[in-house]
Formats: sequence, C-alpha cells, structure tokens
Amino acid sequence: FQLVESGGGLVQPGGSLRLSCAASGFNFKNIYMSWLRQPPGKGVEWVSTISTRDGKTYYADSVKDRFAISVDNAQNMVYLQMNSLRSEDPALYVCALSTPRVVNTPTRGQGTQVTVSS
Repeated sequence: FQLVESGGGLVQPGGSLRLSCAASGFNFKNIYMSWLRQPPGKGVEWVSTISTRDGKTYYADSVKDRFAISVDNAQNMVYLQMNSLRSEDPALYVCALSTPRVVNTPTRGQGTQVTVSS
C-alpha cells in the first residue's frame, strides 16, 4: 500500500490550507480513511475520518466547524480542508487507513508538515 500526503506548509493564524492524500495498493471501497496529527513533542491525535462508502464524516471537537474532510473515490484521494487555523494546529498531518478515533494503525503515510505562524 501507499499513502502520500501533500499540501502542508506555513500559514498565518486564521489562514487556510488544503491537504491531499493519494492512496494506492489497496481496495479503496467501503473503508474508513482518517487524518491524524502529531504536534511537536506530543502524541498522535485523531483529527477526522470519512467513510468511502457513504461519505459520513467524523471530527475531533478541536477541529469541528473549522476542518472538512472529503474523498474522491474515482481518484482514490482524501482531502482535508483546514480553515481558521490556530496556534494549536501545527503538527505533522498523516493520512491513515483507520476507523474513527483510532490512532494506532500500521497503514499510514509519512505525513505533511503544517506550521501556523505570523
């Protein structure tokens, strides 16, 4: 399998970024895809999950109403639109094959770094 993230970078507080995850090497149908993040010096946090079967989404309270996860089943892509970025959002954002709120999964990418700074 392969999960490759892109789209990270430096953004000012209040700004937006869109992360992308390209998936290959496994069946993309009827699964859950998630975004996890690991802030500097901290453990891995669950951010959001989407069902590729019906598009149902799940969010951590810390990002609800600011982030939006989406999927393109035709392209095997998962996205994370991040708006109103805050000082607590900087982290390595990782795409993973996992059910909601699960952080311990072996099927994950290398991540893309997000930095929020003025």
